[in-house]
Amino acid sequence: MGLLRDEDKKQIREMFNARMKEPVNIEFFTGSSGCEYCTDTLMILKEVAELDDRITLNVYEKENSEHQLAFSKFAIDKVPALTITKNGEDFRFRYFGIPSGYEFSTLLEDIMMVSSDITELSQDTISKISNLKDDIFIYIFITPTCPYCPRAAILSHKLAFTSPRIKAHVIESIEFPTLADKYGVSAVPKIVANDKVQFEGALPEEDFVGRILEAI
Repeated sequence: MGLLRDEDKKQIREMFNARMKEPVNIEFFTGSSGCEYCTDTLMILKEVAELDDRITLNVYEKENSEHQLAFSKFAIDKVPALTITKNGEDFRFRYFGIPSGYEFSTLLEDIMMVSSDITELSQDTISKISNLKDDIFIYIFITPTCPYCPRAAILSHKLAFTSPRIKAHVIESIEFPTLADKYGVSAVPKIVANDKVQFEGALPEEDFVGRILEAI
């Protein structure tokens, strides 16, 4: 039995038809042991990939020696993990954890963004991040039950997609408690930039970008 209802599949197909342009790959990293949500995540990704011929799902297992090059290439150190690529290009954003609940929308938005090359970022934001001279590494701590988290997650991924100086990693806090504890996550979304700037909440784009840029 599938996870997505028929009406959900219909709605997603319509969104993909309206917004997708070029083929994309879902690069999924999994493991057969010590990963509580890997199986369910794979099920979700398979169902999504089956909804549009322009989506290809690639699966890499940490126990498979032939897949270690992919783990190294994409700097994957924990599972489940995923990213979206196009024409072999890595856009510097990652999602660690199961994209379920409200975070399912982050997965869909990432697919459509990469496929269409459209972020809908303001011109002011694009100008601010286009000529960065220093790198910015963003952690976005989320939970699937947080209705405000996708806004922060998607915006961070848009920034990474636009600027080669920005990396953005969404972390599902419950699945990776050690990392969440390290950064004192008590509320989500929590954003950490370059281990210097920390703030909570899904801020408007202008305010969010302003806080991120404080990291450099």
